[in-house]
Amino acid sequence: MSRKTINVDGMTCDHCVNAVTEEISKIPGVTEVNIDLHAGEISPVTITAGIEISDVDIAAAVEAAGYSIVPT
Repeated sequence: MSRKTINVDGMTCDHCVNAVTEEISKIPGVTEVNIDLHAGEISPVTITAGIEISDVDIAAAVEAAGYSIVPT
């Protein structure tokens, strides 16, 4: 099992959380997405997967939802 936490900028509401969760969940192997919403600020997103998920795939999913990852 693999677990990664990323920081996403721009989410302000439950609709934002649902959009990001939906896009990340489409990545093969992802089993769970947990978002700790900090409206209008940087929100941590924890992704659990049965296999190692590439950072490129995660970034593409977040961008497809209309948001961006904040480098740590």
